[in-house]
Amino acid sequence: MQESMSTESEHTPPPEGEVTAAGADPGTGEGAMAAEEMAMSAEPALEVRSAQFQTLEATASLGGERDRKLDLLMDLTLPVAIELGRTNMLIRDILDLQRGSVVEFEKLASEPVDILINGKKMAEGEVVVIEKHFGIRITNLVDASERVKGLGR
Repeated sequence: MQESMSTESEHTPPPEGEVTAAGADPGTGEGAMAAEEMAMSAEPALEVRSAQFQTLEATASLGGERDRKLDLLMDLTLPVAIELGRTNMLIRDILDLQRGSVVEFEKLASEPVDILINGKKMAEGEVVVIEKHFGIRITNLVDASERVKGLGR
């Protein structure tokens, strides 16, 4: 009988107005706030410092390996095409083409031509004539990230 009475007293809250271990009345919730304030005041102050990093230097072994990999690519050939313009034609008109026929493009003569490498636009330029030969003067490169995307396709 005494055992059952002792377990009941452990689970029952203290009578109203009685002070708990935290030193406050349990009905008002002040004990929890007092405990938090004591925990906060017990924490040590934190010291804040700026981060300091070492300077990174490229190692010779990594640079040499990268150069060897690039050397393998340097001997590859890729098709380079210059696109003066595009147009759509009916099959009837294509079959009527003869020597001396003129095909009109959508681009104006003053617009830059597209430079395609491996079928992807990499730059723009203007047509120039050098000693009876046509050439292209590059006037604008496509953004580097777009050029890399274009090579993978």
